[in-house]
Amino acid sequence: MTNTIDIRDAQASDAKTILHFINELAIYEKEPQAVKTNEQAILDTLFSEGATAHSIICFDGDEPIGFAVYFYNYSTWLGKNGLYLEDLYVSPDSRGKGAGKAIMKHLANQALNKNCGRFEWVVLDWNKPAIDFYDSMGAKPQNEWIIYRLTGQELIDFAK
Repeated sequence: MTNTIDIRDAQASDAKTILHFINELAIYEKEPQAVKTNEQAILDTLFSEGATAHSIICFDGDEPIGFAVYFYNYSTWLGKNGLYLEDLYVSPDSRGKGAGKAIMKHLANQALNKNCGRFEWVVLDWNKPAIDFYDSMGAKPQNEWIIYRLTGQELIDFAK
């Protein structure tokens, strides 16, 4: 059996597919009601001039089976950009074919090609399959860091 996994940069015509994967990911992460985006917002934020986030689509033959969204951050200590993986998702019936690993390798190479000093992401603490996957790649958890977030009304209130 030949490996038919292929990855390419997402295009504006992929907005509907990206939204589909975002919704599948939200269901997997037990928060389907948390998705507030739509196709137009994806077009505006991933494909407009000046977009700061990027996406790739993973295919098995002609079938889209997964995606990733990433952006560049900055490390003051390294004096270099980093690549931050916001989301990685492979459809359940396509797992075990190497798609997740191919996506991660693609992004690791993107980070190296852009002279990034690191490649980072977060994982939900209950997502043992993902944690095991990341551990198998040699990635190390950064347990000393706590993520903080302002969103919604708290963000509005604080900004005032």
